[in-house]
Amino acid sequence: MEKHYLNRKLIILGLFVLIGFIFVIRLFYIQVVAEKYILSATNNVLRYITQYPGRGLIYDRKGKLLVFNEAAYDMMVIPMQVNAMDTAEFCRLLEIRIEDFRDRLNKAQRYSSLKPTVFESQINRENFGALQEKMFMFNGFFVQPRTLRKYTYPIAAHMLGYVGEANPSVIAGDPYYKSSDYIGISGIEKSYEKELRGRKGMKIRVVDVHNRDMGSFQKGQYDTISVAGKDLWSSIDADLQLLGEQLMQNKKGSIVAIEPSSGEVLCLVSSPAYDPNLLVGRIRNHNFSTLSEDSINIPLFNRALMATYPPGSTFKTANALVGLQEGVVTANTRYGCPGGFALGNGHVVGCHEHSGPLDLIESIQYSCNTYYCKLFKSILEKDGFYATDEDFNKWRNHILSFGLGKRLGLDLPSELSGNIPSSAYYDKYYGKNRWRSLTVISLAIGQGEILVTPVQLANMTAVIANRGYYIIPHVIKGLGKPNSVKSTYMQKHYCSVDPNYFDVVVEGMEQVVLGGTATNARLDSIPICAKTGTAQNPHGDNHSIFIAFAPKENPRIAISVIVENAGWGSSWAAPIASLMIEQYMNGVVKREELKERMMNGNLIRK
Repeated sequence: MEKHYLNRKLIILGLFVLIGFIFVIRLFYIQVVAEKYILSATNNVLRYITQYPGRGLIYDRKGKLLVFNEAAYDMMVIPMQVNAMDTAEFCRLLEIRIEDFRDRLNKAQRYSSLKPTVFESQINRENFGALQEKMFMFNGFFVQPRTLRKYTYPIAAHMLGYVGEANPSVIAGDPYYKSSDYIGISGIEKSYEKELRGRKGMKIRVVDVHNRDMGSFQKGQYDTISVAGKDLWSSIDADLQLLGEQLMQNKKGSIVAIEPSSGEVLCLVSSPAYDPNLLVGRIRNHNFSTLSEDSINIPLFNRALMATYPPGSTFKTANALVGLQEGVVTANTRYGCPGGFALGNGHVVGCHEHSGPLDLIESIQYSCNTYYCKLFKSILEKDGFYATDEDFNKWRNHILSFGLGKRLGLDLPSELSGNIPSSAYYDKYYGKNRWRSLTVISLAIGQGEILVTPVQLANMTAVIANRGYYIIPHVIKGLGKPNSVKSTYMQKHYCSVDPNYFDVVVEGMEQVVLGGTATNARLDSIPICAKTGTAQNPHGDNHSIFIAFAPKENPRIAISVIVENAGWGSSWAAPIASLMIEQYMNGVVKREELKERMMNGNLIRK
């Protein structure tokens, strides 16, 4: 019996010894072996400094540097470490008020007394030089290196975009971002954020009780290096973009130019514009507020992608192609024009004076409204007077295949879809089977409910230049290296019109410049094919619109120009487009008088 109790006693004693041994081993591992616990125990004398990578650079199509990085610094604060200091001198160096100092310190304290918080962001190199010599006087404060975006030229702000602090919703949705991190807010900076941002690193520094840097922790073995973002090669021609912005100064509107064979955007002008350097650094918030409050010019609004307009007579090119495809006209179909198209009840779609009757080529050359009202009526009555709904849907599907009425899928944010009205819309508005071709006859001449964006108009022009297809427009042609475009932007999208029908329309567009409504756009050395448009505007004067491509064979540029409240398409949009084509094709503009006249025109009414 005694032997039984002795055995039990030995077993219990053995268990206690084993447990004690396990604890001793564990304590030895934690205190001596495991360096991560050493690291944790010494956190009160360590400073963790995020190493922010340089964002990728952005070049134009010829290799000109458009966007680069410049050194900047964030003043960080750890509230618990702040003690008595020369507050007045600190505020003088940072160029802030004493009241700002107190407010920011209280805000940082509410966030965390132990964690570093940004006290003043984006200090430039000049101010940092004076500050650096006196940092030892300010316990609890330290400087963290950053970079700021800088722009070589004051152009392409809407395309390039800008960078700002990540908001709470972004931080909550993506673990990469922390408070005070920067992120692309608009333009290329937003679309290609993941490629541009790179990867953050971390440095761990030892500091003494006086906030002085004593060197790296553990000889830097826990440090990680940052990796710079990828460089991007844009499709933009900087010289063409600059000229476009000069020509559109003191005007509202846009210029979009595309290389038809590749879909590469050669310029993307939205006017009024602004210098992208205004939204960089400590002046950003003030400048952003000023730009946002400009209700007359609305300079932050990207008209090239977001403004919608009736295309006016430029739309006749698409209707001509649909008419040819549907077999309701041929190149030789002639219509007379008595000065307009009568709708009945005294209503007439008016037309300007020209000779007649006109065939299809001449109808484009002289932009005859009557011809296109008759053509459109024939399309919608092809299968009989009571089959309007079905024939309308056929017409609409053809038009959609040109890339109109839908987002094209550019590699830029905020693109709008425009509008090609559906039969369901008219059914709802007028009632089922209670509308006919004459009800919607304004669509024949690009008015009514049709709305297009400038980039869609340029893309439609590229479809005609290519004789039947487009490649989705895009502004980046190289990721990490030149000419490495995404596969999405290499695929051809064919419209529903047979390629054989395009030559007739192209011939008509050439005649527009040679002897039609836009002879002022003519260039003796370059055959230009074009179409003028004057879009009715219920809010003021008509908009001047022009589309063109050049040269006629193997075209290198397709362009749309819209100048708001400028009247006839031939008055402002046509000469501006002609100058842009001359610049791109020849590398220089020789018509200085025309250039100066376009640049000096002020069409913004206060």
